[in-house]
Formats: sequence, C-alpha cells, structure tokens
Amino acid sequence: MAAIRGLKLIRGAAMAPTLTKTRADVDVVDAGDTAAADDTGQVMTVEFSRFDTWYEIDSWWEGRFLEKTARGSFKRTIKALGPAGVKVLFNHGRDFTIDQKSLGVATTLEERETSPYMEVPLLDTSYNRDLIPGLRAGAYGSSFMFEVVREDWNHDPGVSDHNPDGLPERTIKEIRLFEAGPVTWPANPDATAGLRSSTRSGVDWLMDSLRERDQDQVEELQRSFAAFRAMHGLSTPSEEGPASRHRPTPKTPAPGDESARHVDGLSAAARRRRMTLLGVKR
Repeated sequence: MAAIRGLKLIRGAAMAPTLTKTRADVDVVDAGDTAAADDTGQVMTVEFSRFDTWYEIDSWWEGRFLEKTARGSFKRTIKALGPAGVKVLFNHGRDFTIDQKSLGVATTLEERETSPYMEVPLLDTSYNRDLIPGLRAGAYGSSFMFEVVREDWNHDPGVSDHNPDGLPERTIKEIRLFEAGPVTWPANPDATAGLRSSTRSGVDWLMDSLRERDQDQVEELQRSFAAFRAMHGLSTPSEEGPASRHRPTPKTPAPGDESARHVDGLSAAARRRRMTLLGVKR
C-alpha cells in the first residue's frame, strides 16, 4: 500500500552509537581499547531501526497504533542516496549548541541482519570533541528522520501477546531516509527485540519545534496528519473516532504543553527561558 507522501517522521532506538578509532593503515580497533590516546580519527557507528520489532506509537499527530519496520525497507533508499546522501546530525539538527552542523559524512550505509548500519568518520571539530565522551560512554540513543513510501496496515488485528489492546498494526515496507544520528532522548527506545514500549512520538516534539520556526509548514502538516488519521481510523486525545476505545486517558502532552519533552530534553518554553538567561536571541 502506498503511503501519504510528504510526512516526515522520526523514530529511534535505544541502541547506542559507538566509537571506533581509525589507524593510519585504515584498520579499525575497538573503542574500548584504552590505549587509544586521543580523540582524533574517531569513527561513529550507528544502528537506528530494529527490524521486525513491534513498538507503540502514541502521538497527538499520528494517533495510537503499533508499528514495525520490515527488513529490506531501507534497501532502495540506500541504493539511491549512497552513504554520503544521508545527513548525520545530533538531535536531528535541533540541538541548542550544535544546531544543524554536520557530525561527519557517512562512508558506510547498509542493511544488516537486525538494523540499518552506518559508519561516520567524525569531523575534527570542537562540537564533536564535546560529544565524544558521551558517545564513548554509551550515553546517547539513535534516531532517524524518514518518509514512508510503502506500508501495510491491519486495522483490526485483535488482541495478542504483542498487542494486548488490539491496536491497529502498521508494517513499514519501504522508507525514504533523510537523516540519522545520535540523540539525547531516543524517540522510541526499544532496547531489545521483542520488547514493546510506548513513548512520546518524535513527530510531536518535531511539530513543537516547527511551530517556533515555520507556522505555515505546521498548518500544512496538520492537514496531512489529519488525513492520515482519518484514512486509518486513528484517534488522538482531542477527538473521538473508531479507535477512541483504545485511549481512555492521554499518555502524551498536548501540542504546545510546556511539559512536552523534546529530543534534547527541553520543552519549547524551557528552551526559550534558557536562551534568555544566556542572552541568546533567535
């Protein structure tokens, strides 16, 4: 089934990006080798989507349903773009200090057995040097921004072990990849295969961020997400519909709620307060 185009989504996993250190002969040694003395020549490896693992989407914009990404869904976009065609950013380019500066240019991007896999030689910059201790300690998760090209839906799957609430189930069959990288708060921490988890959708904080920068785009996306929910009978806490029985109480903050958490851990209001204290204007 073809998907509604133009909807940029964010998903992630608690799979931590790791570091390796390249030597002059291009061999790669494990980052756990404490003999590696300096922070230059570091290569970040990222796995950012656990294949064939159900996770719950609980979003004001997307609605509530289960989703999984099928193995093979990245192959066409990887072939079309190549490793260098995918942006590598921290917190999707919305970090308070790094903003949209590139972490590096990927040299490897491929599907592996359990996840897409990327290798990124980090640029020798001050902001990457600031990130290296956290990357080395496994302090970050991983996330990616994409558009769904093909999908399959089961709108009435019934109750099962992986779906005790009988939520609609979406299987993503093909993806158009835009960007991937480390994040402070992964949008969908499915730490191990077979574990379901419910979390605030990355789309929700993305819409909050866009609201501050491009209200016209927000309004256009509102219409697109409304069409998406209507097509699949999905509801949000602000509306009633066929899936309302699955959602007796909202699990996520309403759009614009100051308690809403971004991937960088700050609400829009908290970010504005911090920037005011620091004397920064945007």
